[in-house]
Amino acid sequence: MAYDSGFPEYIPVAEKRKQAQKSVEKLKKKNPDISPVIIEGSKLTRTWWGKSWNKNLESYSDYSNRIGRGRSYVRHGAVLDLKMTQGKISALVQGSAAKPYQVTIVIQALSKNIWDALTNDCAGKIGSLQDLIDGKFPKALSELFTARGKGLFPAPKEISLQCSCPDYATMCKHVAAVLYGVGARLDDDPSLFFALRDVKIEDLISETISKKAQTLLEKSKFKSRRVIEDPDISGMFGIEMESDGSKKLKESNLKKVGEKKKSTRTNG
Repeated sequence: MAYDSGFPEYIPVAEKRKQAQKSVEKLKKKNPDISPVIIEGSKLTRTWWGKSWNKNLESYSDYSNRIGRGRSYVRHGAVLDLKMTQGKISALVQGSAAKPYQVTIVIQALSKNIWDALTNDCAGKIGSLQDLIDGKFPKALSELFTARGKGLFPAPKEISLQCSCPDYATMCKHVAAVLYGVGARLDDDPSLFFALRDVKIEDLISETISKKAQTLLEKSKFKSRRVIEDPDISGMFGIEMESDGSKKLKESNLKKVGEKKKSTRTNG
């Protein structure tokens, strides 16, 4: 007689990944634009943006006890599709059912007061847009960005979660997998984070851009002062510049040209 333990049948990770890949291939036939989350290596995230996203979620007691359930799901490729737009995350997650579950996460826009304060504090402190994307900025700014309640990253009260699975929990393992999937996605494109929070990434480096533009303008003016004026050209080459832009050889030069031609004919 078979013994029913009451627990789901154990499925090896390799088999789970194989099943997830089959689901992805099946979905691609109907929707070639699907974007699965693929975790390579032992770490869920690699960059400052991805790590900071995960660390922020794990720092809240509302999430810390439940979000871990999604780690294994995202690791074995269960997040079949994940898209991030302004204030919204949409995803498909393969669960125990044959049909993937639909997950929708809505995140509130960053408040204007917080954003204004952050942009003021960042003025002139970030070298370039690429430095911002790469997470290369002073430690003080890093702490500012990740400050709870007044930084860039959302608090649980700013996040609305929804999944089509039958689990009664607000944050089921499918939702948790998607949240970790967002961290992995930010590794590839941190600019998606700013779209998600409905702010302009350029605002954080506006003063840097302004300073660089001013420097280029000053260099341009310096270069323009070095352009040779018409009188200088006239003196260097013995030509007279007329108002219509045409050039006339001076009489002395015309005489030299004529003498040279005469000498050539005589020698010939």
